[in-house]
Amino acid sequence: MDNEYHVMGMNMVWWIIWMVLIFAIFFFPTPRTRVYRETPLDILQKKYASGKMATEEYEERKAILQRDKGK
Repeated sequence: MDNEYHVMGMNMVWWIIWMVLIFAIFFFPTPRTRVYRETPLDILQKKYASGKMATEEYEERKAILQRDKGK
């Protein structure tokens, strides 16, 4: 008879452990790092800053990108 209560008690302990673990996983998620993706405007600004394009070309392409972004 004592052995039966011991088994039932351990079963209850395991249920509590599993419930706490599941609760912790769903309600305290790990922080996720965001992946930064360069936009076409970012790439354009880098090229202009590095001297790979003239101011006129930069302004034209920037205007096109900003116009297309509004659509």
